[in-house]
Amino acid sequence: MTPHQENSRLLRLATYASVATATLLIVAKLAAWLVTDAVSVMASLIDSLMDVGASLVNLLAVHWSLQPADKDHRFGHGKAEALAGLAQAAFIGGSALFLALHAVDRLVNPAPLSDIGVGIGVMLFAMAATGVLLVFQHRVIRATGSTAIRADALHYATDLATNSATLLALILAVMGWPGLDPLFALGIAVYIFYSAFQIAREAVDLLMDREIEEQHRKRIKELAFTVAGVRGVHGLRTRRSGHIAVIQLHLELDPEISLLEAHATSDRVEDVLHTEWPDADITIHQDPAGLELDQRGD
Repeated sequence: MTPHQENSRLLRLATYASVATATLLIVAKLAAWLVTDAVSVMASLIDSLMDVGASLVNLLAVHWSLQPADKDHRFGHGKAEALAGLAQAAFIGGSALFLALHAVDRLVNPAPLSDIGVGIGVMLFAMAATGVLLVFQHRVIRATGSTAIRADALHYATDLATNSATLLALILAVMGWPGLDPLFALGIAVYIFYSAFQIAREAVDLLMDREIEEQHRKRIKELAFTVAGVRGVHGLRTRRSGHIAVIQLHLELDPEISLLEAHATSDRVEDVLHTEWPDADITIHQDPAGLELDQRGD
């Protein structure tokens, strides 16, 4: 199996696992909310409802982003992941707003909680299931660098935080502090808003072709200089298209070598770069060393 095929398999598995986990948690939290009537449990339920909606969007986006380039999309479909990220941010932000309004209403109109033990058990189950999913998602992120899966993992990390806060609110209610339940829900809403902002910012960076991380840019130059015959590197431009890195650069080579030799050197540089970015879309231009250029860039 090629690295591209393995990455595609991992991305699809991650989206299926995300949808399955969110669906399971919705069923468990719905039952817990109906039994306890705790607004913090409802907060966690709403978060999971948004999770499954966002995960479905993610599943479709990842499926689309993995489609090969065609005559209408010569650079592929990778930016579908960024669009999914923006959709997730909208889902999550909307859930936070609804939750905040409900928490304020519960503060104004308090209501007693019941069967809190059931709610505590469900929250513990939800935290365990979410933790397992996050471990798998982070493995996929390390392997693929996918923006869509990173966004998905971020809002499941938020879900883990909301479950923890909900669990604490229920425990405090058992100890005689039921009035803290809506306050915890408000805190969860603020945290969800913050997570939505993070997801949206990363998606916008991808759509606006932001340069990849500086340490990766430095590494690209270091690898290029490991190839014999490379005298300089300039005009490096990078971006991401979904989980694929796009790398463009100019190589400075001996002006006396043949075009065939220059081409062979470029191929060796491309091969070296592919050892660290197997799926990268790499474009290399050859320049004679010592040529004065008005705007070399970096």
